[in-house]
Order: sequence, then C-alpha cells, then structure tokens
Amino acid sequence: GRALLVLLLSAAVSLLGGLIFGYELGIISGALLQLQADFQLSCFKQEVVVSAVLIGALLASLAGGILIDHHGRRRAILVSNLVLLVGSLLLTLARSFAVLVMGRVTVGLAISVSSMACCIYVSEMVAAHQRGLLVSLYEAGITVGILLSYALNYVFADVDEGWRYMFGLAIAPTAMQFLSILFLPVNPVKLSSWDSDCQKGLIPLQDTEDRAAAKREPYQEKHYSFLDLFRTRDNMRRRTLVGLGLVLFQQFTGQPNVLGYASKIFHSVGFQSKSSAILASVGLGAIKVVVTLVAMALADKAGRRVLLMAGCVVMAISVTTIGLTSRMAPLAMARDCKAATGPNASHSLTQHPLTAVLPQAAVSPVPPVSGAVKSQAGPGFAATRSLTEVFASTQSKEVVPNPSLTQKRDLVGQSKKGTRQSVGPPLGAAPWAQHTVLNWITLLSMMAFVSAFSIGFGPMTWLVLSEIYPAGIRGRAFAFCNSFNWAANLLISLSFLDLIDAIGFSWMFLLYGLMGVMSVIFIYIFVPETKGQSLEEIDQQFSRKR
Repeated sequence: GRALLVLLLSAAVSLLGGLIFGYELGIISGALLQLQADFQLSCFKQEVVVSAVLIGALLASLAGGILIDHHGRRRAILVSNLVLLVGSLLLTLARSFAVLVMGRVTVGLAISVSSMACCIYVSEMVAAHQRGLLVSLYEAGITVGILLSYALNYVFADVDEGWRYMFGLAIAPTAMQFLSILFLPVNPVKLSSWDSDCQKGLIPLQDTEDRAAAKREPYQEKHYSFLDLFRTRDNMRRRTLVGLGLVLFQQFTGQPNVLGYASKIFHSVGFQSKSSAILASVGLGAIKVVVTLVAMALADKAGRRVLLMAGCVVMAISVTTIGLTSRMAPLAMARDCKAATGPNASHSLTQHPLTAVLPQAAVSPVPPVSGAVKSQAGPGFAATRSLTEVFASTQSKEVVPNPSLTQKRDLVGQSKKGTRQSVGPPLGAAPWAQHTVLNWITLLSMMAFVSAFSIGFGPMTWLVLSEIYPAGIRGRAFAFCNSFNWAANLLISLSFLDLIDAIGFSWMFLLYGLMGVMSVIFIYIFVPETKGQSLEEIDQQFSRKR
C-alpha cells in the first residue's frame, strides 16, 4: 500500500509540476489583451511583460542547481511552490506595471526551479522500468496546462479584469503539488546519507537490484565541483556535450516559432470563420496531449534514443515540406506590433510583409472577415502563438503583436479599411487561396511537426538529462543545460522576424530542416540508450565509455 501511495504521489507531483509550467506560459496570451487595455501597454511594455517570465527562468536556471544539489530535490520543489504562490498573488493584486513585471519574474523563477527539481526527484524516486513513464508525465502535464490556459483565456475574455482570475487560478495546482510532496519521503539519493524511510525498507518502490544498487550509492558517492562538467573525469565532458546538444537542437529545429503561423495556415486551408484561430490552437493542443501520452507509453518500451531519432526525422521532413510549399504558395508575414503603433497605422500595416509577396494578408495572420475583428484578436487567436511552449518554450515577439491590433477599436477599423483599399482584390481572390492542395500539405506537415516534437524532443530531452549525470552534480548539471535552453529559446524567438526579413520565410524553414538532419546525426553518434537501466548503471556506462 505504501509503495502504491508513493508511486501515485510521485505521478501527481510530476503531472502538477508540468501543468503549472504549461499554464503559466500559456495564460499570458489571453491575459495580455486585457492588460494592454487596463494598463495602456505600449508594444515594448507588452514584450517586457511576456519575456519577464523568461528572464526569471533564466536567472533561476543559473542558480537553481545549487539549491537542488545542496538542499535536496524535495525542498527545492517546496520552496518553488511558495515562491510561485507569492508570484501569483503579486499578479492577481497588481495595480501597476512594475508589480506586474515583478510578479512575472517571480513566477519565472519558481517554474524554472520546479521544472528541474521535479524531473530529477521523480527520476530518483521510481524503479528503472517506470522512470520513462513518470518523468514523461511532466511533459504531458505541460501540454494539458497549455490547453487549460486557452480554455480559461476564452472563459474570462469578456469578464471585467478577467486577467486577475487567470493569474490567480494558478494557486490551486500549486497548493495541490505542495500538499502531495509533503507526504513523499525526502529524496532517496542524497549527498549525505540515505533517507531513514528507505533504510527501514518502507518504500519497496524500486526493484531488488535497483534498491541494492541505490543503497550502495551514498557510500560510493563522489563529490563534484561545477568545473568537473568540463573535465574528462568520469567522462563528464561527454555527458555535458550530450546534455547541451539535446537542449540546443531542441530549440534550433525551430520549435518556438513553427506554430506562430498556425492560424494563418488553418485559414488558408479554408477555415474561413472567425473561430479558425481558436480551432488552430485548441486542435493542435489536443494533438499534443494525445501524442505525448503515446510517448509516455513508449518511453520504457521503445527507448529514449529511438523516439528521439524518429521524432527528429519526422520534424526535419515536416519543416522542409513547409519551407518548400511556402515557396510555391507564399504566406505573407507581418510585424503587426511595430506596424500598428504609428499614426499612419492603416498605411504602414501594408508596408511590412516579411516576405516580398502579398500585402493583403499582412494585417494579421487571419485576414479580416467583416465584423470579426474583435473575435479574431480574442484569446484563442493570441493563444495560437503560445502553443510553441512545449517545454521551456517562450513567447516573445510573435505573441505580443496580436493584442496590439485591438489597441484602439478605431485604429483596427482604419487599418482594415486602409488595407482593403490599398489591396484591391477581394479576400477570396488571394493567390494563396488557389493552392488548396499545397495548403493542406502545409497543414498536415505542421500537425506532423507537433506530433514528432511531442514524441521526441519534448519529453525525451528532460528524461535523458535527469538520467545521465551522477547524483552528486545532477542538479547543477541539469540547471546548466536548462540555462542554455532558455537562452537559446529567447534568442530564436527574438531573432525570428529579423531572420525572415533577411533570408525569407521558406529559407528559414529549410534551415530548420537542415538542423533536424544534424540533430539525427548527433543523437546517433553521442546519445546512448538508457531505458531499463538503474541510474547507477547509466552512470557506470558513461564512466566506462570514451
């Protein structure tokens, strides 16, 4: 009974940790629409509010590893829960822009520490044959959290100061996680000594060999300094290479940006109604949840390496296909936020197509249908762009633009009229509407990309990172790789529009395809299979191999 209870509580901690993470990343897209009206946020201030979480997360990933290694995984999760409660209260009660930003940074600090500590804690709590399933549950939690945030964005869209409820509701899962972990034993693999519960054999969670190996572990425990990550001792340099390679390829295959144009693609395929954007975000979100559940089931059977390679192959094919189809049936991209700020907004909006193609689609990813302006800039619309937050994923310039289109009702009206006049041909005659087959291929490629990411890089990166380092430095090593993940994410999101300006949309996606091919080669050469092995066996395997 005790074993089952610990197993269920470990699963709850993993799932709730992911749910909070996904929710906090997804909720801003809908909240931003209301915040912008209530606080009169300029484009720059909107970007600050969105990226404050990333700054907090980056700071926490630099320092969080020390907390996790020196004070234990369980305590780190409890502390992150308390910090998250403070951040959520600050956001809920915010009366000024400064408090809003402070709350977002605090939330970023908390979800970053929690994300690292949860994966490590759960990987150390459970048996080798269950580890893949339970650590992947974290990723499943993220996808559910993002979907939940979209649903609540929609529910509170028309409520006065609805953003306070959106931010405040994060308190519920945080409190539940706090309570769940209070009933769990102190983390078994600790630097000092075994937890007394495990010594008494009260937790027969791991099988006999695992337990024998784990009981030996503290006595063989080695102490590592941070610089050992870059030394040849115990082959630590190769482990660091594997960790950094996985997190950087996870970002450089284009994951933060590919879904930024989901609503445009859905629209071009023929979902002309005003709900097309909500359909895009919720539909792709649902696909994510289902595929992540499949990945969880396969993690301990097929193995991490196989799922990573299969996911990368499909991702490379998908983005290459999107790149090729967009050369034949171009989609115009616009810098909505920058464009809609000046007095001549209606004119400037048509001057910023990112690819030198059609200005008529340049106003917004879903071209205006009369009478639908308000709903298109609604929560589902803005939320589409935050779908990219699979794990440690961000929203930056791509999320911010949408709300600015509703900055002033009359401004949108002007821009709509202005664009209509400057364009000439009616919406139905848009050249990309004639490429039905190509548009469907693009849509299916996007779905394939989402599925491949959710089965490979999404869950497996964090699972492998929580396994490949020795217990003595696991927290700091995970945090070190995680900081590169956040930094790469920030870089990719911020440079995306400038890169499209420089090389064009289709070349950008072909570049992502090339990175996908390189990631397959990297995984084949450097990443070992870790399924079914105890953490000690994985450690020995790495120590022996050159």
